[in-house]
Amino acid sequence: MQVFTYRSAGQWEKTRPPGENGEPVSDPALDEIQRSLSDCFRCNNLVVLTGLGTSLHVNVDADKRAEGRKPVEGKRLAPTMWDLWSKVRDVTGDDFERVLALSRLPEDEQRKGNIEALLSHCKIAAEFLADQDGRETVRRFIHTAESTVRDAVRFLEPDDNVAVHADFLRRLSRRSPRKMRSKLFTTNYDLCFEYAARKGRYVVIDGFSHASPQVFDSLYFTYDIVRRDSNPDSHDFISNVFLLYKLHGSIDWMRNPATNEIEKRPDCDSPLLVYPRNTKYELAFEQPYFEMMSSLQAALRQPDTGLLILGFGFNDNHIAEPILSAINSNLGLKVAVCDPGLAPRTDDPKKAGIDATNVHLKKIRYLIEHGDARLALISATFEEIVPHLPDIAAETDLEQHLERVRRLRGEKA
Repeated sequence: MQVFTYRSAGQWEKTRPPGENGEPVSDPALDEIQRSLSDCFRCNNLVVLTGLGTSLHVNVDADKRAEGRKPVEGKRLAPTMWDLWSKVRDVTGDDFERVLALSRLPEDEQRKGNIEALLSHCKIAAEFLADQDGRETVRRFIHTAESTVRDAVRFLEPDDNVAVHADFLRRLSRRSPRKMRSKLFTTNYDLCFEYAARKGRYVVIDGFSHASPQVFDSLYFTYDIVRRDSNPDSHDFISNVFLLYKLHGSIDWMRNPATNEIEKRPDCDSPLLVYPRNTKYELAFEQPYFEMMSSLQAALRQPDTGLLILGFGFNDNHIAEPILSAINSNLGLKVAVCDPGLAPRTDDPKKAGIDATNVHLKKIRYLIEHGDARLALISATFEEIVPHLPDIAAETDLEQHLERVRRLRGEKA
């Protein structure tokens, strides 16, 4: 892991390996990482934003890491943008090369396998190509590509191992009930956090009703859960509760054509998703995504707020711009950005990290270099950073009991 803060003298500082026999050693970089994370967790309002990077480890065979990302036998992996490019190319066959020509996708984007740029160019070509046959080919391609994306993001099964997510939620939801509930925003379509919450018996407030079928209404985000004993005047906020906002939709959301309401259906064939293309800036301001984005922007404007960003590459302008705006205007906002690609590669220091190439991250780095103590950049994976998040309290009696019951049933962690 590496860290970049105003204390690191304008350079990335790398953590040190443990001493002989695993003995701890003095590690200023690790201390700085833990300090930055603690600063966020101590704030009255804790906001977490996660992206694809928090799902990339799921179902990866640990014994084959030297060979790259290889799935556990019988399991599927979360797709990267290059994976989606490859899958769409394989499914569409000869039409793929023709669509590349019709959409006039630049060659540098083709070499990168930028499926987002391709779908963006296709959207324009489908409207403005003079050739009717070409327009139909592109429209057919868009339909096939989006269907392929839907299938690819359905990689998770209920029994898959999401232990890292569960550990993350445990640390996230253990904050004092006297503080505001933690708010978790994610651009991911998958159900990693939902499955982890189910196994850990956490209460997820996600904007859906508790009736069947579950229907979305932003009013539900304003509700909380308390415990009332026999005394009607007694009410205590229960622990293990967090709010979940899915900024780009979810594979289990669908719009009921009869009522026009958004329902939660695990087996829906046409989920509500903001597909990867540049026009998702506009799509994100349709319902229900507008409610999610409004909540994110409002949360970032609150005083005494900690923002923890995990596995998000700052490639979505409609999310990155509000974050930068909040950093510029809210002096009570503390920010820690964590992504494994932030720092220059250790095996090739000449290859710059995204902190030097991404237009939004370059601005954050500039502020840090000029003494902004509110901000921190941490180059680490989701798996690496979770153990260093503040663990507010020891395992509760309820958690110990649930673990015993889970083992009795023979369930996996």
